[in-house]
Amino acid sequence: MELDDIQRQLDKLTNEMNNKVRPDFEGYSPFEMHLIIDFPFSPSCPIQLNRLEEADLKMIPMLNQVKYLAQLIAEKGELKLTDKGFLPTKIVADIYQQGFLKDEEIEMGIQRLYKERDAPSVHLTRILIEISGLVKKRNGKYSLTKEGMKTLADDNDLLRLIFITMAGRFNWAYFDRYGDNRVGQLGYAFTLILLSKYGAERRLDTFYSDKYLKAYPLLLESVNPRYSTKEDQGSRCYSLRTFNRFLDHFGLINIEEEKIKGDYFATKKYVSKTVLFDKLFKVKPHEIMS
Repeated sequence: MELDDIQRQLDKLTNEMNNKVRPDFEGYSPFEMHLIIDFPFSPSCPIQLNRLEEADLKMIPMLNQVKYLAQLIAEKGELKLTDKGFLPTKIVADIYQQGFLKDEEIEMGIQRLYKERDAPSVHLTRILIEISGLVKKRNGKYSLTKEGMKTLADDNDLLRLIFITMAGRFNWAYFDRYGDNRVGQLGYAFTLILLSKYGAERRLDTFYSDKYLKAYPLLLESVNPRYSTKEDQGSRCYSLRTFNRFLDHFGLINIEEEKIKGDYFATKKYVSKTVLFDKLFKVKPHEIMS
């Protein structure tokens, strides 16, 4: 057999393996999962971001909070930060009082709002406008970049930038104590596919974490539990990061928590997608790639 014939057969076998659907991937192929992980929303990826109408854009808390802060900076021309690089206390209070996003400990009176880091949602907003390139920092002051001014003129462009920045560039482990791992963040677009498929029905968060960790089992190797199993801690980590601290900020899911009888501290968390979710995302079925 000629070497060219052998190579053609190997290429054919590789192509077949890459296009073979896997149950753990919800019927997608390894090649499609590669796109889902590394190139979400790219032209060939099974999931795409749609443009939204103005009324829908107004329903997205994180988009509107980022936009509010960016417009404050635009109006002032530049915004002086504190010596440690945070937003001034008056700006923090102003942003929080708009009511786009609320922080549980502040609302319960456990945490007093004063500085930026007292309100994780405001702290996150400041981080996002910086790492997304909306603003530049010089001499301890923020001002909009040229690209930032252009993006700010189109809410759909701003949403895409902020969503992808938070999903891919911001470190999801920053706000929790689950360790510096990529649980939830790696393959986040796979969770979006799961919600598109199953989210119309109110389901336990563990329904999604089980499917996610079944698709990416190696992530559990980076989980170091102290008082539970890797699976339990991985599941809780995934749920907190994905639902409470990501998708809920964009108004894409409903979260309902119910107390478990007999255990004062234990709760069940139920998740479902909002109407906005199906407007924002388009999910394509498996396709055989040539």
